[in-house]
Amino acid sequence: MDICIIICMNTSYITMEKNGLQVPPNPTIPFIEGDGIGAEVTQAALRVIDSAVRQAYGGERRISWVEIYAGGKAVSKFGDGVWLPTESVDAIQKSLVAIKGPLMTPVGEGVRSINVQLRQLLDLYVCLRPVRYFSGVPSPVKRPDLVDMVVFRENTEDIYAGIEWDSGTKEVQQVIHFLQQEMGVGSIRFPESSSIGVKPVSEEGSKRLIRSAIEYAIREKRRSVTLVHKGNIMKFTEGGFRRWGYDLAVEEFGGKRESNGTVTIPAPHGDIVMQDVIADAFLQNILIKPEAYDVVATLNLNGDYISDALAAMVGGIGISPGANINYISGAAIFEATHGTAPDIAGTGKANPGSIILSGEMLLRYIGWEEAADAIVRAVSFCYNNGYMTCDLAAISGGESLSCEAFAERLIEQL
Repeated sequence: MDICIIICMNTSYITMEKNGLQVPPNPTIPFIEGDGIGAEVTQAALRVIDSAVRQAYGGERRISWVEIYAGGKAVSKFGDGVWLPTESVDAIQKSLVAIKGPLMTPVGEGVRSINVQLRQLLDLYVCLRPVRYFSGVPSPVKRPDLVDMVVFRENTEDIYAGIEWDSGTKEVQQVIHFLQQEMGVGSIRFPESSSIGVKPVSEEGSKRLIRSAIEYAIREKRRSVTLVHKGNIMKFTEGGFRRWGYDLAVEEFGGKRESNGTVTIPAPHGDIVMQDVIADAFLQNILIKPEAYDVVATLNLNGDYISDALAAMVGGIGISPGANINYISGAAIFEATHGTAPDIAGTGKANPGSIILSGEMLLRYIGWEEAADAIVRAVSFCYNNGYMTCDLAAISGGESLSCEAFAERLIEQL
């Protein structure tokens, strides 16, 4: 069943004002269909979102979807090399909020990841990855129900800055010469064959991410914020992230430094504990005692590993939602967190769970809580009763549904 995309002249846009997002009853929200299985999962998600909004508000609110282009579909429409049209970026800037399916990045063609470009161009400094377990979903761990975390991954610095030079190039030779001759660096073991990368981590970038994590913890009545880092090795980058986080908690949120190294942040619902954990220890601890962690703030590369490791514990990235957000400008892109899976595109085997739950995040972000809650209830019902797509059903023994049929079952439960 195709979606009817209606673009009305009287639709209006979400704006960011001093008191937060201002959302009209019929906001214009762009969507990017995506590559591979993107067409299937995105269409399924839009149908579920529309049904949830219709059921929750009886026609008084609705989303006016407008398609914009990126990835393979953009190339088909605009020509070779046009993977991310300027018009698409402009549309997101105007609408503030968007949703997208998975996008391919050609390997070995010099095309930079479209996902990374969007995050950089729109300064979407938070990669938000909530991780929770739905009863009935197969999991490789004994107590997936103990996993309930929200990861705030820094999205614009660290390796996402993309500053590196290939071995053997004139540029890398210049960098190595500068490091050795001007900076006195003697630890480059094989300078003739080394590639070099630079890892920028700033106080401003770290603090705005951690500030968002603390504000989220206060708003959502969470109990702790954990800074995950490798400051034991990288003293000034990841160590700076840790130090700036604690300073922020004290200076801006009235936190109290405790004798055990943590900081207690006062909040209306009760104190929030800020703690920190070395990244490798954290990856061990989430298997041993996941209940010890709540809101997590971390740098880019750490967050990449952590988000996918946690997703595996609750059923995989096929059902894990995500968003890229700038809480200052209000700009946000909600997305499928998995790949394009071209081998199953068009077969009906795709799992739309990730982008459907990202749609739930979108609704919650714009304040349409009732519609968001309805999606969570429907997803919980389906998984708890064994209704799932073939990737999960093959493990759990539940009823295997196509992508479209799973969306239909969700809509029935709304």
